[in-house]
Amino acid sequence: MKVGVCIQFGSMDEMSKKFKSLVDNGFDNFQLICWDMTLFTEENAKEINALCEEYGVTISAFWCGWEGPTAWNFTEGPKTLGLIPLEWRETRIKNLCAGSDFAKLLGVKNVVTHMGFIYEDMNHSDFEPFCAAVKRVAEYCKSNGQNLLFETGQETPVAMLRCFERVGTDNLGVNLDTANLILYGKANPVDSLDVFGKYVKNLHAKDGTYPTNGLSLGSETAIGQGKVDFRGVISGLHALGYDGYITIEREISGEQQTKDILAARDYLNAIIKEVEGK
Repeated sequence: MKVGVCIQFGSMDEMSKKFKSLVDNGFDNFQLICWDMTLFTEENAKEINALCEEYGVTISAFWCGWEGPTAWNFTEGPKTLGLIPLEWRETRIKNLCAGSDFAKLLGVKNVVTHMGFIYEDMNHSDFEPFCAAVKRVAEYCKSNGQNLLFETGQETPVAMLRCFERVGTDNLGVNLDTANLILYGKANPVDSLDVFGKYVKNLHAKDGTYPTNGLSLGSETAIGQGKVDFRGVISGLHALGYDGYITIEREISGEQQTKDILAARDYLNAIIKEVEGK
């Protein structure tokens, strides 16, 4: 397994600095995250590819956002996130397909996004239409030789699994965000592997605590200071034959973010070394 980080797509001047920082901090891979569809151009793809070659780094996945409102909470989140809101569904299908095309230009196989608060009740009147929308994106990604990865968070593992089974394409996978399962109170990440472990194709290494009331998410923490059992997660993935990327995500900014990322790098590499017996 290889440890990397997340990089937000910005101006090319910013990207050059971010690539240099990536390498200076001992990383050779990253997830590229983008919420701005205007950046999905051939010219930008060529420049990103040139920077990857210059710095000797690999894009492990392309994280694709979408247009419209977003609320990362229990109150507005179910109405705004992913492909759930009907008024934004068609636009976001187009956004994700455009992201797939951009990822193809980058030579990236895994396209990641949040699908929203997937219905726990398979008898919900919108469950089948929602799955049909997911299938349209999945089939488009498949035509580009790609996997479509759901990042965990708003849904229980079994709701995600049920959606995979209903959609039925063979290119669906999981971007396991270890903290999100806890922050949303949906599952323990170690136990989640019993449900969808075979589908995990990438990982966000993030830590946090469970919600303490019914309105607010739990709190993100530095890796090693929250409720995530990283040794258990990495051991479980190793037992499943996973040998992919583990991408550090620390959703703060400034000097403390860098300190926490570097500490997480050493913490995770030590666990990987122990688990893999190297």
